[in-house]
This record gives sequence, structure tokens and C-alpha cells, in this order.
Amino acid sequence: MTAERMFKEYKNLKKEQGILLFQLEQFSGIEESDVIDSMMFGHADDNDRVQTSNRSDKTASVAINYKSVMDRENDEWFEFLWNRYQAVVEELKFFEHSVASLDGILPELVMDLVRGELTWETMEQKYNVSHAMIGKYRKAAMKELDFLYELRDKQTEAFILG
Repeated sequence: MTAERMFKEYKNLKKEQGILLFQLEQFSGIEESDVIDSMMFGHADDNDRVQTSNRSDKTASVAINYKSVMDRENDEWFEFLWNRYQAVVEELKFFEHSVASLDGILPELVMDLVRGELTWETMEQKYNVSHAMIGKYRKAAMKELDFLYELRDKQTEAFILG
């Protein structure tokens, strides 16, 4: 991810982090009935034949296998949620750490910009600067943040290639 993209996506990532955390805390897995339904109706049987018993082979198979299928589905779903949560948290922490390392009023100003809670006019009053100066501060912050993101990318590249 780049600094420019984080400027645009910060609020959405914070929301996603909250939703993922909620899903992880409330995780109860997939309902048994949903697993059974997907096993019964999710796979076409190429061996069409006349049924001679009261119980089909598919029903017996579902009865025997549904618990292991449900456990596997739940493990995969939880792992997906956990990995996505970790990735979002890592990206947010890096961005927030990078912003905090900026000089002067830039950390506070950048966080006001990315949170989007204040209009530029309100920020002009808060920081006692002109509209153009806020733009210059933003540009200076982006330049420094881009440098930090490039440095992180180079470190990752060195690790992978090293």
C-alpha cells in the first residue's frame, strides 16, 4: 500500500478493522444446517441411478462427513478473518507510526485530514494557516510518508531476496 492510498482508505480500513474484530470475537462458525444443505445440494452426482434403498448414498455420506466438513469450513473461515484482521492492523499501525514520526504540526494535521472529520476551512482556523498552506503541509507529509513506505518495501524486498 502507498501513502496516497492510505490517505484515501484510512477511514475504511478503520471500519474494516472494527468489523473484523467483532466477527472474530463473536465467531461461532457455520451453522450445521448450512453445511448439510451445501453438502446435499452443492455437488452434482454424475452417477445417476435408480435408488433401491430407503437411504441414498449421498445422505449417508453427508451424515458421516458433515462434522469434519463443518470443522474444516469453520477453520478456514476463522483463518481468513484472522489473517485479514492481522493485515489491516499491521497496515494501520505502520501508517500511524509513520505519521507520528513526521515533524512539527504534520502528525496532527495529517490525522485530521485522513479522519475526514474536519473541513479544510475548520482546519485553517484550527492551525491558523491558509488553505494553500494546508495543501503544502499535505504535500510535504506525503513526500516523507512515501519515503517511509519505499523504505519498508526495500526492507521487505531485501528479506525476500536475501
